[in-house]
Amino acid sequence: MGLGPIFCFWRWRQGAARDSEGAARSDVVKGSGGSDRRAADIEALIRPQIAAAGCELWGFELLPSGRHSTLRIYIDREEGVSVDDCEAVSRRVSAVFDVEEPISGQYTLEVSSPGMDRILFRLEHYAESVGETVEIRLNQPFEGRRKLTGVLAGVEDDEVVVQVGEDEYLLPLEWIQRARIVPRFE
Repeated sequence: MGLGPIFCFWRWRQGAARDSEGAARSDVVKGSGGSDRRAADIEALIRPQIAAAGCELWGFELLPSGRHSTLRIYIDREEGVSVDDCEAVSRRVSAVFDVEEPISGQYTLEVSSPGMDRILFRLEHYAESVGETVEIRLNQPFEGRRKLTGVLAGVEDDEVVVQVGEDEYLLPLEWIQRARIVPRFE
């Protein structure tokens, strides 16, 4: 999977204001390999649309904010992601969401490449990124810290090994709120 020479961002405002029935949850819904039912439902709708556009689903986030949410979809492809790819995925996903309505209320659909500072969603993403510097935000403090920056040293079962200076941390995947690659510019 290439990083893609272009970071693209396609925004599409979708949905009409509705009553509070089925209002969005106040937490972030992350998708691509998780066990959350809502994430699985959204992924089942978007994955075929992304594949039909010749791309691969890297992951997604649903960020509720009152009556308005943002669905951020990250796509990738071997040759890199173009603005045209983002537009094609956005149009396909929007068409399905107009019928299925998996998100109540107003929302903004954003489609982009994962970029150089890509978020790691699945255990496979961590395994592919061994040796990279990562910034990890934890759900709760661990040894007094919620944020770690270090080298991703490996993956063991469902745990991520991170080397921070002389210390090595073994972090269960469910403890990680967000992990992102720290790009190197040499």
